[in-house]
Amino acid sequence: MPSVDEYAKKERSERVRRLELTADQMRAAVRGRAGDLLVRRPAVDAWAAVEVVGHLRDAEEWFVARCRMVLEMDEPAFPRNNPDRWARERQYLRHDVDRAIESFRVWREEAIALFRSLGGDAWARGGVHTDSRGRRTLDEFLSLMAWHDDNHLDQLARALDGRP
Repeated sequence: MPSVDEYAKKERSERVRRLELTADQMRAAVRGRAGDLLVRRPAVDAWAAVEVVGHLRDAEEWFVARCRMVLEMDEPAFPRNNPDRWARERQYLRHDVDRAIESFRVWREEAIALFRSLGGDAWARGGVHTDSRGRRTLDEFLSLMAWHDDNHLDQLARALDGRP
């Protein structure tokens, strides 16, 4: 799996293409899987498959929100988020995996349309995380999102196989 830095070296069109594949890859991974398998955590501190899908869906909404902030404001500050807290408080274990994937798909289509609409200097626009991650440009978000997909698709496969 390529790192964020390796993705950054790829053409933007290649990174966008990576983003286009994720919803179908999630769908294929969970197709025909029993409900109890989707909510089984492979370890006490590891997410179940449905939690991974819920995280991808909610992270996508947050990625889109940050990208829109970058386009609408000069150097916005991004508030912190806590994915483990989201999983717990939003009760991902109770979510329907198919609905979560479809919701992810809607957010992803919006992200792809946003990236395809960008030109020239827009890619260098950025915002600042209030934690240690610092400044991120829209181009860097595209690389991060591609890597994030790979990372969590791997986590999804492990969860389905019962591996943390």
